[in-house]
Amino acid sequence: MSSKGFEIIQIERIAPDIYDAKVTAPAVTLRAKAGQFVIVRVDDKGERIPLTLVDFSSDDGIIELIFQVVGTTTDKFSRMKAGDCLADVVGPLGHPTLVERFGRVICVGGGVGIGAIYPIVRAMIEAGNDMVVLLGARDRERLILLERIERLGVTVRTATEDGSVGVRGLVTEILAEEIRSNCPDRVIAVGPLPMMKAVSDLTRDSRIPTVVSLNAIMLDGTGMCGTCRCEVGGKTKFSCVDGPEFDGHEVDFENLAVRLSAYKEEETVSWQRFKFHAGD
Repeated sequence: MSSKGFEIIQIERIAPDIYDAKVTAPAVTLRAKAGQFVIVRVDDKGERIPLTLVDFSSDDGIIELIFQVVGTTTDKFSRMKAGDCLADVVGPLGHPTLVERFGRVICVGGGVGIGAIYPIVRAMIEAGNDMVVLLGARDRERLILLERIERLGVTVRTATEDGSVGVRGLVTEILAEEIRSNCPDRVIAVGPLPMMKAVSDLTRDSRIPTVVSLNAIMLDGTGMCGTCRCEVGGKTKFSCVDGPEFDGHEVDFENLAVRLSAYKEEETVSWQRFKFHAGD
């Protein structure tokens, strides 16, 4: 942390309503690992929002966050400039991604979730895995970090709903092709809840170990408030302290969708589309 606080070093719009921010937070970078997140307050009166760590370096003490403007706090964050300071940055929180030499690993990123996939892909490469990265978005403009992930030297396939780049359709369709042609040893998915459910449905019959990162509602990040609770394997878990990553085959997606739909109408709308394609 600089003498000014959690100073914003750089912030830029990288897609419609999606921003990339680099923030000084040296204490976070000392312990941060792929798959973890931080909780941020924009100002002293602001709410606490969880944001996944996209990148971090203990050399310069800077973390990178990618977020989508969906409410008052993220809108305020998007309007900040280099030199401004966030009130709080707490983390790293949550369990890091389990990184081992699994063999052939497919990482599936959708929308803003692509940002969370990036450090996982990098860590899996360093562990010696054969990586395939599948990225999905509404259109090319929203397909974030594509060139950056390609520079990691991995196989990258893309899907956009309008066909502006890659396959015209959903990212689950190219996942199905990959499973048929060369079954992976592990699948990791981060993105909209319907997408993660569809991925888990596709891998269940083949018994491919599948990890998803749950985007449950969070407040305190300590498990005390209970707002991030979810049902996994028939037991109540808390995304902030037990996750955010869970076995996709054990997550009760319907239960979590009901909770999220109280705040995000679009979750319910897109759910049926992914469910239909996953069942084809």
